Amino acid sequence: MKKAAVAITGPSNSGKTTLIVKIAQKLISQNKEIAIIKHDPKDKAVFDTEGKDSYKFSQTGAKTAVVSPSRTTCFFKESKSLEEMIKLFQDFDYMIVEGLKTLALPRIAVFRNSIDESYFPFANAIAIDKSVDITLYQIPEGISVLNLNDTDEIIAWIEKNAKKV
Repeated sequence: MKKAAVAITGPSNSGKTTLIVKIAQKLISQNKEIAIIKHDPKDKAVFDTEGKDSYKFSQTGAKTAVVSPSRTTCFFKESKSLEEMIKLFQDFDYMIVEGLKTLALPRIAVFRNSIDESYFPFANAIAIDKSVDITLYQIPEGISVLNLNDTDEIIAWIEKNAKKV
């Protein structure tokens, strides 16, 4: 199988991270290699504690890697394209990107309680739970409606629709 990439998007607190974790855990249990990229559009993510060496190195603007026996963490002070991220991760079966609404990837938009229709132009599917009254919305033709709580259904959609990279 070629490497496959898909994006998960949606408003804050819609369940994106929870869904990505469930998908990753399920695929990893099937011996698949997973790469996850999170978009931080407001630069709010904190990667290290102020005062620590890796924080000081990162603050210089240099590309910084922290290597330990169990992990490697890389800090870049510039945005990377999808192609650059694919090269960086190299070995994966599935790449899941959280956010980056305009990135040209098949995309599942996640909603709870209500649907933000401004996501429709960027979505190929929506994943909702029972808190959403789907009858209140006119879902555009071509957008699949998935059960947010059915990880198998979402993975099946990903396997069928993910971009081969």
